[in-house]
Amino acid sequence: MSTIAITLPYKGKTLNKNIQSKVTPAIAMEWLKEGNRRFLENRRMERDLHVQVAETAAGQYPFAVILSCIDSRIPTETIFDKGIGDIFNIRIAGNFVNKDILGSMEFACKIAGSKLVVVMGHTACGAVKGACDQAELGNLTQMLGKIAPAVDAVHTPDGADRSSQNAEFVNEVARKNVELAIGKIKAQSPLLAEQHQNGEIDIVGAMYDVHTGEVTFLDNPNQ
Repeated sequence: MSTIAITLPYKGKTLNKNIQSKVTPAIAMEWLKEGNRRFLENRRMERDLHVQVAETAAGQYPFAVILSCIDSRIPTETIFDKGIGDIFNIRIAGNFVNKDILGSMEFACKIAGSKLVVVMGHTACGAVKGACDQAELGNLTQMLGKIAPAVDAVHTPDGADRSSQNAEFVNEVARKNVELAIGKIKAQSPLLAEQHQNGEIDIVGAMYDVHTGEVTFLDNPNQ
């Protein structure tokens, strides 16, 4: 893997077509990991965001698309130390997948050239807590139903607390929800599945810790 290619965007440069064309899924992953390390160490890269606004006005060349929760504690560009034009953001409570989100991912990867799809859940997720408690409130009811399969898929000992009061259970459901979302992406998007099989993109899961700010990328046994 080229060290020059990995460090290039960290010099504050705006991504362009030439840089994006040299990015591999592995490099894209390393860029995110390096960015989160800088965030944790409070040594963010200096960027002129006003210049980046001007430089991206005519086009965008993001290297990744990240599906995450709407939770206000997870500003995606901030925790990965990225600038304007670096990543596509898809945010919805509970970071689940539907056809609209799949279409957005397909645009990001097939049309706009992104090399990495990340589904990122987080600890203490309010949407996951609601799904664990089978909360019902307006349109929230049907939305939380999309997370219910993850709740059902997490096995616990008889008599164990499966409510939002059990933080460990909530976090396990959040992780399982990420895994199920990745499975849906591969099963329901032939375009992304083909790109993944050809090595053009990678599709990975991650968990963000709201207590520490650390992003942990999950092992993917079905990769």
